[in-house]
Amino acid sequence: MSDPKNYSFSWDDLGDSDSGRPNLGSTTSVTAYRLLAFTFKEVLCRDYGLEKTRQLFVRAGHLAGSQFCRNLLDTGLEFEAFIAQLKQVLIDQGIGVLRIEAADLQQLAFTLTVSEDLDCSGLSVYGDTVCDYDEGFLAGIMEEYTGKEFAAEEIDCWATGDRTCRFKVTARDADD
Repeated sequence: MSDPKNYSFSWDDLGDSDSGRPNLGSTTSVTAYRLLAFTFKEVLCRDYGLEKTRQLFVRAGHLAGSQFCRNLLDTGLEFEAFIAQLKQVLIDQGIGVLRIEAADLQQLAFTLTVSEDLDCSGLSVYGDTVCDYDEGFLAGIMEEYTGKEFAAEEIDCWATGDRTCRFKVTARDADD
């Protein structure tokens, strides 16, 4: 990170939290995560507006999902084994509990839920979805696994009154 103008994320940038935090360890609270995420969202909304901020969060989530998949998951696994591994790693990392509700492997279209997620589980009802980062995160994972472009859309959210986040995750057509 010597030249911030030319910064490019690398998994190594995450450092070694076990050696760097010998007393506190590599985990933190959901409150600390949300404090970081929601204050970033507030500042970006003020400077760029809500729609641009959402786009930026999706893009950041996409990068994170891609890197997460590259560094923590085995993309050589068959689909069912890959999803089983993904479910377990999401739990191990304290990110959420993934469930596949529907999967069309021919069309690469999925409906999935993430419960107990970092972004919104336990929030007040806002009347709008808030898991923009998660949309990108899920699309990035699926792109990295399949080699095809994906889009994810949150269709249910704790912040809309649901008690789980539900996403439609679909491969993009070459024309999109």
